[in-house]
Amino acid sequence: MNTFLVNIVLALLWSAAIGEITLPNLMIGFVVGYMVLWFARPLAGPSRYFNKGPQAVRFLLFYLGQLVLSNFRVAYDVLTPKRHMRPGVIAIPLDAKTDLEITLFANFLTMTPGTLSLDVSEDRKMLYIHAMFIDDPDTLRKEIKEGFERPLLELLR
Repeated sequence: MNTFLVNIVLALLWSAAIGEITLPNLMIGFVVGYMVLWFARPLAGPSRYFNKGPQAVRFLLFYLGQLVLSNFRVAYDVLTPKRHMRPGVIAIPLDAKTDLEITLFANFLTMTPGTLSLDVSEDRKMLYIHAMFIDDPDTLRKEIKEGFERPLLELLR
């Protein structure tokens, strides 16, 4: 059975044992289940699950940091008299191949203030985005590919 699903089952069992299935109980149960599974690794055999957990946390922290920074940048531009934005549409070459990878990548970009995913090319090799701050299109492409796409693909693959 998939280690992640076992961890979810352990979280549900934890919540049931406590007597209340609430989000805090599920989160605590998930962490306790993760630790139990981590200590049981020699019995269960190797699993990529324990590499993906820290990767997911790093990606989430990176994304939350980008979310805060982009919120401040957009708010600063809205509140100051001089406009700093240079809006435009750019194409980003995609390394993402599956529908899930492309959808998650596009949605993470859209949820970040200042960027909006517009379309995917017919051959699924380009993602067109609208960005509020395009000082240098090549630099922005590199930042998006290195900052969002690469870590997301490492997490999913």
